Amino acid sequence: MVSHDRARTRVGYPLSQMDQTPQHEYERRRAHWRGQEAALAGRDRLFVAVRLTLLIAGIAALALAVSGRVSPWWVAAAVAGFGATVLIHDRALQAARQAARAARFYELGLARLAGEWPGTGDDGADLFDAAHPFALDLDLYGRGSLFERLATTRTGAGRRALARWLSTPCTPDDARARQQAIQELTPRLELRESLALLGEEAMRRVHAASLEGWGRARESRLRSWRLVVRVAVATNLAALVLMGLQWTPWWCAPLVLIASGFLGTYLRPQVEEVLAAAEGAAPELKVLSGLLQRIEREPVTAPLLIALQQRIAGDVAASRAIKQLAATLDRLDWRLNQMFMPISLPLFWATQHAFAVEDWREKFGPALHEWLEAAGELEALSALAAFAFEQPELVYPQWVSGSPRFEAQQLGHPLLPLDQCVLNDVQLGAATRLLIVSGSNMSGKSTLLRSIGVNTVLAQTGAPVRAAQLTLTPLALGASLRAQDSLLDGRSRFLAEIDRLRAIVQIARDGAPLMFLIDELLSGTNSHDRKIGAEALMRELHTLGAIGLLTTHDLALTESAAALGSDVRNVHFVDHLENGEMRFDYRLHEGVVTKSNALELMRHVGLI
Repeated sequence: MVSHDRARTRVGYPLSQMDQTPQHEYERRRAHWRGQEAALAGRDRLFVAVRLTLLIAGIAALALAVSGRVSPWWVAAAVAGFGATVLIHDRALQAARQAARAARFYELGLARLAGEWPGTGDDGADLFDAAHPFALDLDLYGRGSLFERLATTRTGAGRRALARWLSTPCTPDDARARQQAIQELTPRLELRESLALLGEEAMRRVHAASLEGWGRARESRLRSWRLVVRVAVATNLAALVLMGLQWTPWWCAPLVLIASGFLGTYLRPQVEEVLAAAEGAAPELKVLSGLLQRIEREPVTAPLLIALQQRIAGDVAASRAIKQLAATLDRLDWRLNQMFMPISLPLFWATQHAFAVEDWREKFGPALHEWLEAAGELEALSALAAFAFEQPELVYPQWVSGSPRFEAQQLGHPLLPLDQCVLNDVQLGAATRLLIVSGSNMSGKSTLLRSIGVNTVLAQTGAPVRAAQLTLTPLALGASLRAQDSLLDGRSRFLAEIDRLRAIVQIARDGAPLMFLIDELLSGTNSHDRKIGAEALMRELHTLGAIGLLTTHDLALTESAAALGSDVRNVHFVDHLENGEMRFDYRLHEGVVTKSNALELMRHVGLI
């Protein structure tokens, strides 16, 4: 067994590198940002007073200047001062909002540490697939779910990446690569803060689908006119120069410019279409650039993090590429300057920049999806790193090869507060392939199944787990803990359960190394049919080489263990009645439960 002191180091950061515990660190940073917010709020009142003073001074100066008592320069000074104050005030307001968001980021972290997080975050309900083999049963999505506990992600790409990792097991090699990346990111609070704030801005202002659609849109027909436009520009310049040197008749240059004007008028609809689409995407790209630039400059050593940065970098860094497009669009605005307009027309200024936009889109447009996905994956890794940082008692599992295996020491549910979590050892493998768990309601049977399932999901995501030690092979999970009837579909609970059991068996029949988790097996039918059906199911899963657990109230099912073989064991949870209340120790015991308190409890409440 690995000690908890050693486990703390293994989760990703030696405590000696941290000045405080996670809670104290969050409290310190929250206080810092609340102080910044308060200071900026005080400046806000000062700026309002200054703006009002300058406005009154400007009006007074204007009145005095009209009457000739003061120089008009005083009016100009008041206007300039008012404009500068507005700009500085706007930046201060933005900084105040940023400080408030940063403080909120750490308040949410403190809520997670206090166990007060259910209902406060992103529950991922829109990402839920009802047909998934274990998502509903293990509470991966919804209020108080694993996704809500982990999802400090802000962007759509980050949410999708995290949900994909939770729902789809990765290979051991990928899990090890993610473990290394998560361990490197675990102590990096500043990075998580930056990603959260930039990601929140991106979530509000970046519409990934439309942005990617713009990047992949069909090439405009405008580019086929490039050579014609270049010839027209050269002709315009030559005509103007020759006219200036008086080497041609005076009417030549106007005639050339008029012909160019007809060409520009013909091309204008295509030019405006290209530029309007680019200007619509520009604000979103600007926000995305800030997020990508923050990722690009983060020093990393883990191979997976380096690979993600390279996906964003390419031949030209993503943020630099976006700045190139922004510079192109900024130069385009020169055409609106009245002094520059006469020059822009013969140069086909707007058309030339539309060509540049289309060139950019051809080169970098297809990469927009890759940039967003890479940023999302790093955001998902950062979310898992936050989970590791906030629970330093977690450990990383050890992956092995061979027949299906799940061996855990001191295993607990990672969403329960540590001081309320009872830990149990679970051994599944060649020696014990099936555990039949008996016990009363609320004794801990379902929680044990969910503890095993959720920790397996975390392990196969690359995240740390709630255990002193966990060794496992790649496993396909199948769970039946929440079979429900459906009035609309005309399905009983029993039919829903056997549909799920069929899907679980099919996983093993397809050759995947299955670990099954089945709660209250066939409880929706009579004891005679339940015993026959349960024995047939257990025999089939046993023959297919699966490992797993099933729980039951029916002690008749526990008798099947001996018939299946020595690698099938009975274990149980115990309870006792104390002052009319059921008491549980939530610890796993060998053998079949030997005591039932149901009748005693019914007598106590006067039912019998």
